[in-house]
Amino acid sequence: MPATRSRTANWHHSLQQLHERNGALEISLPAFADAGGDGQGHGRNLIWRVRILNLTEEEIIVELPSALGQEIRLQDGVELIAIVAIGQNRWMFKTTVLGSANARLNASHEINAMRLVMPTNVERCQRRQFYRVSTVGLTLPEVECYPLLDPLSVIVAETANRLEIQRLTDGNIAGKITPDAPDPDTKPQIGPLAKSLLVNIGGGGAGLLFEPDNRMLFERHRAFWIRVNLMPHIPAPICISARLRHTHIDSAQRIYAGMAFEFGHSPEHQQFVVDQICRYASLLQREQLKRASQK
Repeated sequence: MPATRSRTANWHHSLQQLHERNGALEISLPAFADAGGDGQGHGRNLIWRVRILNLTEEEIIVELPSALGQEIRLQDGVELIAIVAIGQNRWMFKTTVLGSANARLNASHEINAMRLVMPTNVERCQRRQFYRVSTVGLTLPEVECYPLLDPLSVIVAETANRLEIQRLTDGNIAGKITPDAPDPDTKPQIGPLAKSLLVNIGGGGAGLLFEPDNRMLFERHRAFWIRVNLMPHIPAPICISARLRHTHIDSAQRIYAGMAFEFGHSPEHQQFVVDQICRYASLLQREQLKRASQK
């Protein structure tokens, strides 16, 4: 049997191994081109890494996705795209949320969990297109990443970002502008732009994927200002201060950078970012359930 076919046929064993190693499943809500109601642009797939807590013949039990420590509830019946990732190998499949569960980690600790349908088959992703197979694909959010030269300069820029998104979300832009409000285009002291993709988001940070020619960026800088594009659902990029924690190189020589979000100078911005991520997940679920009810 060819190696590729063998690895695909044995995906369930790989999933079991991942569980035994306390590993995680990657999950994402499907995004639609006209989500948001205006038909502009395309939805983007946020990917959460959720720890596998248990496996049965019919279900995969995982922890709830989260954003900066706040759990994100997914409604029963919502369809998800899931990825089993081991090293450079990835298998993708569709699944459905069956409901909530309580999972016991040890004799004294129990956490909220989520039950997913165990698939009957999966499809292996190609090495050069890790998040796309013949039946389904993910469109990852684009992220602008800038070296942050002065961490204190983010305070006014974060305020400007919050006000801009709030004004655009409310739909009464002129009525929300005050004389003392910072310019919406206010930026901190930053260096040159480097473009990347958001490949996962977790409890305290995110994973970004850069092209190989950005390698020198991480040899010179550790602090960054990132702008995450979730338009049109969120009407402007979400701006966040982050610090580089680790990097590694994939088989295509692209750079995976693990970033930890930082809110030490502006704690109120943390809750704002959490609210936007939760709102984004709610909009995608609402759009999916609306489509399902119209069929």
